[in-house]
Amino acid sequence: MASLTRRGLLAGLGAGTLCLALGACAGGSETGLPSQGAQVSVNGLTDLLDLDQAANAAIITGEAIRRGLKARAATIAIATALQESDLHNIEYGDRDSLGLFQQRTSQGWGTEEEIMDPWYSSGAFYDALVKIDGWDSEDINDVAQAVQRSGVPDGYAEHEDTGRVWASALYGYDAAAVTLVDRAGAGADADALMQFVTTVWGSAVDCAQDGSALTFTAPDSRQGWGLAQLLMCRGSAAGLTGLQVGLATWTGSTAERADWQGDTASDAARVVATLRG
Repeated sequence: MASLTRRGLLAGLGAGTLCLALGACAGGSETGLPSQGAQVSVNGLTDLLDLDQAANAAIITGEAIRRGLKARAATIAIATALQESDLHNIEYGDRDSLGLFQQRTSQGWGTEEEIMDPWYSSGAFYDALVKIDGWDSEDINDVAQAVQRSGVPDGYAEHEDTGRVWASALYGYDAAAVTLVDRAGAGADADALMQFVTTVWGSAVDCAQDGSALTFTAPDSRQGWGLAQLLMCRGSAAGLTGLQVGLATWTGSTAERADWQGDTASDAARVVATLRG
């Protein structure tokens, strides 16, 4: 497997320097505007993904949720994709390696077209992951290596904490942990967000549309927060401008990194997504 990652080049930097360096790579501006992308903050750890990386992280996590896997599966998968492709669905790699996980057609991972589909490649990763004895309890780097058989066998350890905070937030275990700065200006695409939710939860989540607002009803508060923060990661291409989760609200801004407001501990099963008019 290839290991093409800018994060590896940033290893050893202090936390503040790391955040600045990641921000510069994710569409930051010298004019004082915040860097574009989705940012997660959990237990003092903060990570910024650009819009493309965030959308891919949502698919990787969404596929784990769809399969009924523990958040640990998404932690391992995100850490692996960070090491292999820096969470970009790249069309190149070592020999015939492709995609988010640098899977090889010659090693039976699928056709080129299949591997370049993030949903398929994520599913193929999980198919292999759950066959590893102790995948849900053993060392994350070692489990990832057992799946990938990489020439850099200890490379996944660098991304464990990042994978963990994203998986925790996108599964909904950490409320109000993700924020978004999006200056892409895409038009509203309600179908894209509804299809994403249907793919992940099926009939377990109800959805209704009223003009530019989509209302989702999740099974419980944790899954409501997971749904909302997944939508935030997928929202740029669909023209997402705001979210309401229970009594908490987030309103997107291009000039600042807007925080969640209101009662983040309220019943959060109901999620309202507002799209650009």
